[in-house]
Amino acid sequence: MHEQQLVIATAVFLLTYAVIVSEKIHRTVAAFSGAVVVLLLGIIDLEKAIRAIDFNTIGLLVGMMIIVGITRHTGVFEYLAIRAAKGSKGEPLRIIAALSLITAVLSALLDNVTTVLLIVPVTFAIARQLEVTPIPFLIAEILASNIGGTATLIGDPPNIMIGSATALGFMDFVFNLTPIVVVIYVLTILIIRLIYRKQLVTKPELQARIMDLNEKEAIKDPVLLRRSLIVLSLTIFGFVLHQYVHLESSVIALAGASLLLLITRQDPEHPLQSVEWPVIFFFIGLFVVVGALEEVGVVEAVASWALDLTGGNIFSTGVLVLWLSAIASSFVDNIPFVATMIPLIQDMGRLGGITNLDFLWWSLSLGACLGGNGTIIGASANLIVIGMAEKRGELISFMDYFKIGFPLMLMSILLSTAYLLFWYFSHTMTAMVVTLATGVILALISKPVFARIIAPVRKNA
Repeated sequence: MHEQQLVIATAVFLLTYAVIVSEKIHRTVAAFSGAVVVLLLGIIDLEKAIRAIDFNTIGLLVGMMIIVGITRHTGVFEYLAIRAAKGSKGEPLRIIAALSLITAVLSALLDNVTTVLLIVPVTFAIARQLEVTPIPFLIAEILASNIGGTATLIGDPPNIMIGSATALGFMDFVFNLTPIVVVIYVLTILIIRLIYRKQLVTKPELQARIMDLNEKEAIKDPVLLRRSLIVLSLTIFGFVLHQYVHLESSVIALAGASLLLLITRQDPEHPLQSVEWPVIFFFIGLFVVVGALEEVGVVEAVASWALDLTGGNIFSTGVLVLWLSAIASSFVDNIPFVATMIPLIQDMGRLGGITNLDFLWWSLSLGACLGGNGTIIGASANLIVIGMAEKRGELISFMDYFKIGFPLMLMSILLSTAYLLFWYFSHTMTAMVVTLATGVILALISKPVFARIIAPVRKNA
């Protein structure tokens, strides 16, 4: 009977995953249906299914969605984008760097999906004023959103899930991931500027249009803006302290959301509509399907196999996790992948007698988040930007993006491998210095390679 349940649970998981990847059915429907099937077949009972749902992840997502949903009505994000464009004197290459920086920072402090939804419309307006193609801006923002989201616990769903499943807090992510994220971001934007420097040329009179824009007009509600920024600042401060005051990150996010609802006295119907409920139920269904795999022992068996493959060496295991996560997350949604990898890594630690799994968690985070830059289907933010571009008549094909995104993703994973190597052998500031030096060397070495890659892109542009 146990073997039969094992086969059924595996089949349901693989079928659910295949449907999610195919996008023939909405991923929320696929995940939720998979959860119902394992419940109906008795693979996992209701009590265990509820325990399998990570309510810390759910609470953190809901809380931040409510805060951002209220804040976005103030116009502050549009204000920042216009200020950045004016600060760049209307020069397209400088605007790319400025908008990408805003995208990366907001993706680290909010979440990358929300960030691109707010920044992309302004990007189109700026490109239209300059009479240049918006595609270079959009590709840079996709890359920046995923890179920036890697830096913190709340920036990208994989990090939220990892933080919830471990004792790692907000500052752990900042201290351990931000150094390499900064290096990767700087090199990525420099290469993007190199690729598109001949396309993004405009006229002085068009640049003057940008300087004539009034960013203050973007602010729709100054009172709501002040209140939102105060609550957002308190919430982020709460994330900084949450592991020291022994409060879950979800409690901090929900406390911030409830405080903002109280002081703004808004009808809760509208803020609650800003919560992406399909995403929430996607997570719930996914947790139950993966919980069924754990229940029948599939996860433990795969963990044992992985330990045998790497000989139980934590560094070899970490590098395997990093590259497997990066390549897989380029072609499939990184959320179900990470949902599967978390219990797998936990079992690897238990079976291999590894008490400190931090190295593996950082490997998973870097691989899953940065791997999303590999293709247009690698992360939710990518698909949203592509969809918004299509609605405005700007088509970015799979291969158009792949020629840019995949090599840059590989560069970021090579840098991450170097960083993890030194993090593992010397958990000191030396790791950061060596990583920076490695980044510069790799940039110099890879310049001829990227020149060949971008030659056809420039020719076809």
